[in-house]
Amino acid sequence: MIVATSASAREPLRLMELPSRSLESGELRVRVASIGVNPVDWKMRGRSFLGVAQRILGPRGPVVVGTDYAGEVTEVTSGVDLKVGMRVVGGVDFSRNQRGSYASEVIVRADQCAALPDDVAFDDAACLPVPGATAWQAMATFGRVRSKPGAKVLVLGASGGVGLIAVQVASLLGATAYGVCSGKNAALVRSLGVTVFDYSEGDALDQAKAAAPFDVVINAVGSAYPGRVCRSLLTRGGTLALVVVGLSDFPAIIFSRATRPVLGKPSRVVLESLVRAMSIGAIRPVIAERLPLADAERAHVSSRAGKVVGKLLLVPPG
Repeated sequence: MIVATSASAREPLRLMELPSRSLESGELRVRVASIGVNPVDWKMRGRSFLGVAQRILGPRGPVVVGTDYAGEVTEVTSGVDLKVGMRVVGGVDFSRNQRGSYASEVIVRADQCAALPDDVAFDDAACLPVPGATAWQAMATFGRVRSKPGAKVLVLGASGGVGLIAVQVASLLGATAYGVCSGKNAALVRSLGVTVFDYSEGDALDQAKAAAPFDVVINAVGSAYPGRVCRSLLTRGGTLALVVVGLSDFPAIIFSRATRPVLGKPSRVVLESLVRAMSIGAIRPVIAERLPLADAERAHVSSRAGKVVGKLLLVPPG
């Protein structure tokens, strides 16, 4: 199989060929058609906690980053309820000794992927796994918005890959979505039924006070929005979900029950709900750019810059 890998964070990603291994019981092989790029992908290349964990828990040999993929099942083993030829979307998991999704094929378990109907394109589906699972964890698991009539969710970074999915998942779960983004992206976010606070018109959190309190605040940007101020916008028992975690956030994570780091692991149960919603138009993907896998390094440079509107995708050769 062909993968994108690098020896260190300082070296650019490059394509190389690795041998395909045999499947073990309960596994399936997927020929990858489209790969979603997430900030966690380039963070894993460095000395972050996730990067170190991947090197310890992941398979030996070249490190292949990436989680999200969509493609076609080409081989199954006993105990797998999916069939060869089925279209699927899902995520890999290095803690299960799996290589990343920046590859022409992935080997996963059935509970990590969901079947795709013919009316959902591979590229659209590849926008879902990590952003969708992260949004679901923040709002359904931590925020429990489905059990709160009239729940309100504020998404900081609403025009990014996570943010655009998160505001739509909020509506899917019955909550009213509010988002923070720049003026140039406001029309796009508003088109999804979201009330927008434009940070180019002044302090966005100050603007958000008019709609507070919120049951969940999702910070998909980072330290630009202080945790103390974000928590002041919450309902009693509300949740500040941190997609981007900095060193200054750890005291609050440890001592504040309101602050939770989130990085959702794609599972079949969540993915099936997201795919159904996409199939009926309740979740609309926004694709920023579609690049060949050989340009994975360029995708990471763009992602690091933090100005991508929507989702970057990679397409394997062949």
